[in-house]
Amino acid sequence: LKWQKKSVIARNIKRKQLSQKYSSLRVWLKSQIKRTPNLGTRLRIHALVQSLPKNSSPVRTESRCQLTGRPKAVYRDFGLSRHVFREMVHEGLLPGVVKSSW
Repeated sequence: LKWQKKSVIARNIKRKQLSQKYSSLRVWLKSQIKRTPNLGTRLRIHALVQSLPKNSSPVRTESRCQLTGRPKAVYRDFGLSRHVFREMVHEGLLPGVVKSSW
């Protein structure tokens, strides 16, 4: 298995922390945008949302494999990439998961 760069994993962790830090403010501002009928006020609130740090948006966080840090083909339920998932299933390390056959 190929391990990902530590700096990339650390950057993603930083994004998750920023996302959690600003989540309540972001949700409150977005609810204010929906409630406000006045366009000028909406634009000012939208400017406040835009002034938040770019990495504080939850969309910018990647789902990565918890073992290898691989960013692609990650199963959400397990937090593992398909390679690690397959190996762990074959070794019997994931209880309740069986290889299907038909």
